[in-house]
Amino acid sequence: QVQVVESGGGLVQPGGSLKLSCVVNGDIFTIWSMGWYRQAPGKQRELVASISNQGTTDYGDSVKARFTITRDGARNTVALAMNNLQPEDTAMYYCTVLARRTASSPRDTTYWGQGTQVTVSS
Repeated sequence: QVQVVESGGGLVQPGGSLKLSCVVNGDIFTIWSMGWYRQAPGKQRELVASISNQGTTDYGDSVKARFTITRDGARNTVALAMNNLQPEDTAMYYCTVLARRTASSPRDTTYWGQGTQVTVSS
């Protein structure tokens, strides 16, 4: 069984910082990429940031230059450092993992965590 577990959300004032962490538990043959999505009430889920197993990163336009994604491949963890947070960053943040479950799996699978809430408010 594969579990994706997020941590680090909370309440922060505008201009503040938070760091989210995510760990993948369970046996996985290989992880292709890890990343973060977010969903605010009444809005569609959107990409925040992703990082491939080669270290290639991608960011949503609204978070570029403020957020940084990093990955520890040996420990199957990914982190998201968020700086200069604004009220519009308020959302549930989900960790996502694209992986091949076993060597014989016919296709890749995307795993999702349960989410961690980030609230930016004064």
